[in-house]
Amino acid sequence: MNLIYPLAVPKGRRLSCEVCDAPAERVCTACTVTYYCGTVHQKADWGSIHEKICQLLIPLRTAMPFYNSEEERQHGLQQLQKRQKHLIEFCYTVAQKYLFEGKHEEAVPAALHSLRFRMNVHGLNSVELVPAYLLLAEASLGMGRIVQAEEYLSQARWTVLKSTDCSNATHSLLHRNLGLLYIAKDNQEQARYHLANDIYFASCAFGTEDIRTSGGYFHLANIFHGLEKLELSDTLYTKASQIWHTYLNNHYQALSRARSQQADLLGKRFLNDTGLDEAQEAEAIRILTSILSIRESTFSKEPQKTILVLKTLSLLYFLMMDNSKAKDYAMRALGLAETYRSVEERRVIRNLLDLIYSDEEQEGHATT
Repeated sequence: MNLIYPLAVPKGRRLSCEVCDAPAERVCTACTVTYYCGTVHQKADWGSIHEKICQLLIPLRTAMPFYNSEEERQHGLQQLQKRQKHLIEFCYTVAQKYLFEGKHEEAVPAALHSLRFRMNVHGLNSVELVPAYLLLAEASLGMGRIVQAEEYLSQARWTVLKSTDCSNATHSLLHRNLGLLYIAKDNQEQARYHLANDIYFASCAFGTEDIRTSGGYFHLANIFHGLEKLELSDTLYTKASQIWHTYLNNHYQALSRARSQQADLLGKRFLNDTGLDEAQEAEAIRILTSILSIRESTFSKEPQKTILVLKTLSLLYFLMMDNSKAKDYAMRALGLAETYRSVEERRVIRNLLDLIYSDEEQEGHATT
């Protein structure tokens, strides 16, 4: 049973639900420091994030031990803060990944955890709270709760306005979410304004060719595509595709050189790596598969652009060590390249396929 027994609750302490802050009736028996209003929110939190951080919450939500000296106490406080900062980023990344995968309800508990840890570490009015507010706003938009999304965005904007040291990266995130809000409200003019600002601030923070800027190009392209301004949308989709291709191809080329030079002196197999966290990988999949769908249905007169997206998806899945999908996209790219007699593209894609087949063969040997 997960029910809370009244005699087990310290006198004067109000227990509230982890998800909705309502009075709690249940407790997680695994950590005994997390409470819920009922089974629905307990299951939602478990499926979203709690299973991943259950045991990590125990030292954060129990009384600190007695220390023999002030030095030990300070060290204990520093360790506690390090754990909280780790959980801030971990919960944020998990929530982001859910959002890029379109799992908006699952994102909410993880985003709430990130917000609470941010409040504990930075205080109630810090600009560090803004990224978590924006996650909750985007999740609300995805669930069709526009009023709730506006409330989170208002809180984020107010926090930014009061701050004297808000980064360009945070400004970029705020404008991107405002752009998505106005897309949902069918106000294309305001959406374009905010997404243009997203691209500007992201470019200031990371550069115009950075993967963290690509999302702004992608969302702005979607607006122009919906307005049937196909030349503008085509330019922006191409920009987003090229950014991801350049990034992934650089990782792929580095891996290829390392393999050909046999730089691993210990004789270990080189592991593929995108250099991305799980949320960024999910964003790449979302952007590239969306562009591919549009390319295949709208821009069939320019097959080289479709080949670029197929090749980029193949690179992504190869570096993610999903050889089945990598091979599928590479074969589709090769088929197009052969149809349109693109000699250089065929050579590049065949080299990629050779590496994919080599990895598959090694995997086969490893399992036998």
